[in-house]
Amino acid sequence: MANFILTANIVAPVFLIVLIGFFLKKKSVIDENFNRTASKIVFNITLPALGFQKIASTNYKEVFNLQLILFVTIALLGMFIFSWIVSYFFCHNGKDQGAFIQGSFRSNFAIIGFALISNAFGLDALANAAIILAFIVPLYNVLSVVALTVPMHKETGTNLKKIIKDIITNPLILSAVIALPFSFFRVGFHPVIEKTLNYLAVLTLPLALLSIGGSLSFHSVKKNFLLSTMAAMIKIVLMPLLLMTISIKMGYRGLDLGILFFLFGCPTAVASYIMAEAMGSNGKLAGNIILMTTLGSVFTLSAGIFILKSLSLF
Repeated sequence: MANFILTANIVAPVFLIVLIGFFLKKKSVIDENFNRTASKIVFNITLPALGFQKIASTNYKEVFNLQLILFVTIALLGMFIFSWIVSYFFCHNGKDQGAFIQGSFRSNFAIIGFALISNAFGLDALANAAIILAFIVPLYNVLSVVALTVPMHKETGTNLKKIIKDIITNPLILSAVIALPFSFFRVGFHPVIEKTLNYLAVLTLPLALLSIGGSLSFHSVKKNFLLSTMAAMIKIVLMPLLLMTISIKMGYRGLDLGILFFLFGCPTAVASYIMAEAMGSNGKLAGNIILMTTLGSVFTLSAGIFILKSLSLF
């Protein structure tokens, strides 16, 4: 019973805010303009501020884990390849295939994952998660571009220089890189700067979760239902089940195992819809996958947390 209550305390606050965002959209309190603006604010300002704050205020030597980073990289590459193979058998065109692949492996770790880690392990644990995030953001971006361009066998207006520029100038990566010297040399902040960062960091998760809720739509679920369901099953069932089994066999426990679980088990990132639309892929399919994984992950994440807690693995 204690583990059940603990699981509810971790998962419920996150998805209740998502649900509030959904109902605010239904009541026209917020709209698509709010969602777009909130996403830009989170992506460009508050989430980088959160990542910077957590990394800069933590001893770099204590949170940097090369073995964990390498494992995450190999695991995500493996799921990317697996999703691509599966897509060959069920997707009838390149647009569907690209959206399917991206939706099957790209995790909403930066928003929902961070919120869950904060609830499960405390705010200090976000420093460890931010280090992982700094490495997987460019990996996600590169693999997503490959998934959305190669299957269509034609130019989509995206060139190599633009891809490299987008990766280098990504606010999440820049904030992590800038924060590393502060962490390494243990540089402190003036109280004014520290309070400003705190305000921005606190704003990140609720604003992002409201935006996710406001972006959910049931209108196009019937179309591409089979592909959406298959991608969702890969993302929130097969991926965490397979990779967590490997993680446990490799000896990961505690915070490291928790970070891995939330990374692998979180629903598909909202950014996958934005990239699919921008690059000429099947945006409706991408949106359906986000919807199904977001709703389904309420149960899969809860079940995973309950099992891991019951086995005293984290």
